[in-house]
Amino acid sequence: MKRAIVAPPSLAPAALLELKAWLGISSSRDDAELTALIMAALDLCEGFTGAMPLQSGCEEILATSGEWQSLSTRPVQAITGAAALSASGQRTALGAGDYDVDLTADGTGLFRLRRATDQTRVAVTFTAGMATGWAGLPDALRQGIMRLAAHEHRRRDADKPGEAASPPAAIAALWRPWRRMRLA
Repeated sequence: MKRAIVAPPSLAPAALLELKAWLGISSSRDDAELTALIMAALDLCEGFTGAMPLQSGCEEILATSGEWQSLSTRPVQAITGAAALSASGQRTALGAGDYDVDLTADGTGLFRLRRATDQTRVAVTFTAGMATGWAGLPDALRQGIMRLAAHEHRRRDADKPGEAASPPAAIAALWRPWRRMRLA
C-alpha cells in the first residue's frame, strides 16, 4: 500500500508563531525553513505514534479485492471515493455501489470491492487525522512537535554523522501515551 497526501494539512499561522516564540525569533526571514521543520516534525510524530496528527486528504493504492482491506493511515475520518487504476495509470471512477467502506472504533478505514474489475489496483481517497487544526491537537503532541522543530532548528549547523533519527527522549516521552503498537 502506498499513501500519498493529496491535500496537505492547513498549518495555521499559530503553529509558526508558537515555534518562533519558542525560539525567540521575531523576524520573518526564516519562516519557510521553520514551516518545513514543523511539517517534518508532524511526519515524525505520525511515524512514532502511528496516527496522523492533522487532518489531510489522502490516497492509498490497494489491490483490487472483494476481501476487506485496511488502509494503513489512521485515524480515518471519512472514505470519500475510489477509482480503478489501469496499468498505464488511467483512472476510472467507481460508483458508490461498486464498493463498501467501514470505519472501526480505533480509526481504521476498511475498503472492499463489491464487483470484480479488469484492473488490478484501486485508488482509495479519504480524510485522515486526529485534529482539524493546530489548536485541536492534544497538548502533548503539539508540544512534542514544537520541541522537535525547535531542536532541529538549533542543531542545523551541528549535525553529526550517524546521529539517531529517533526523537529526543523528552519528545518521545510526550508522544509515548499516543503511540500505537502493532504486532506483526
